[in-house]
Formats: sequence, structure tokens, C-alpha cells
Amino acid sequence: MKTKSTIELVREGHYAAEVDVTQIETDSEWSPYYALEDIEKLDRVRLALRRGDLKAAAKLARIYELRPISAAE
Repeated sequence: MKTKSTIELVREGHYAAEVDVTQIETDSEWSPYYALEDIEKLDRVRLALRRGDLKAAAKLARIYELRPISAAE
């Protein structure tokens, strides 16, 4: 079994979050996968962003606000 640190992007509404998780690689056909704790962390971030609780989301991830831009012609 090998583990690798990686970043998962979670997008909810006009926010995005970079969440640090650990990817687990095995010889299983389900590989790679995440530990239950990391899945729960991703869910907590997603739910916090959904309800607009940026403070709670920022405790678990790096938060970004997405803003549309228009191309000037």
C-alpha cells in the first residue's frame, strides 16, 4: 500500500476549495481511493460552502471566490 498527498477541488456555488487529502494506492481494482476521514472532510467543506459558512470551510481548506469575467474585444 502506498499513500500520496494530493489536493481535491470542491466547487459549490460561486466558491471553490482546495482540500488536502491522502490518496491510497493498493493492488485492488478500487485503487486509488481515500480514507473515510478524508471523504468526511470533503463533505464537511462542501456542506459549509453550500450554507455560506466560509469560516468553517476555511478551517479545513483554502477557499476561493469564483467570479465571472468577460473577455474584452
